[in-house]
Amino acid sequence: MAKMQTVHKTKEETAAIVAALTAIYPDPTCALEYHGDAWKLMVMGRLSAQCTDARVNIVCRDLFAKYPTARDLADAEVPDVEAIIRSCGLYHGKAVQIVAECKMLCDEYGGVLPDTMEELLKFPGVGRKIANLLLGDIYHLPAVVTDTHCIRICGRLGFYPETLKDPVRVEKILVPLIEPREQSDFCHRLVWFGRETCTAPTPHCNGCPLQAHCAHFQNKGKETK
Repeated sequence: MAKMQTVHKTKEETAAIVAALTAIYPDPTCALEYHGDAWKLMVMGRLSAQCTDARVNIVCRDLFAKYPTARDLADAEVPDVEAIIRSCGLYHGKAVQIVAECKMLCDEYGGVLPDTMEELLKFPGVGRKIANLLLGDIYHLPAVVTDTHCIRICGRLGFYPETLKDPVRVEKILVPLIEPREQSDFCHRLVWFGRETCTAPTPHCNGCPLQAHCAHFQNKGKETK
């Protein structure tokens, strides 16, 4: 029987993982193509729930072509928005929320996205994951985005048990370990690493540059002996 997986990392171990990912992805970018517009990233973040970033990027080319400003989308008819975003899934709820959040942005905030977690969580459809994405990308503040890649990969690395899927608990574990200035880019790097190497459901462990830091790989090796 394999030994129990390590379920924690020190700050030194975390720094080594951050450094390894930085070497692979020195200039990480957000996978959502929002072109620097804060309101677009908010909308795309909501559309990305249970949908791939690639699909969101494709859909939003048409969405933003028809509604080029937040005011335009705020004034849109929900059924018209639904027709465009249908392939993102959960399209009715998402359409209602992205129209409502744009209306709130324009009517209550003068079109300027707030820069605090407390204010961002007031927007329809914005939870901690999207709020952290906005704080990190738009305002360059410390923020850990616990998306599916982050949760999966950090579980495999051994920050916590792989069975842990609670994004809030994951965020609370990671925030004290990762240097504030590294947090946002670290999460972007995890997205690219999760697409190329540490994929779901099967990671490409052979040749993985994080083998030395990975509890999943180390325990997998023990199980095969």
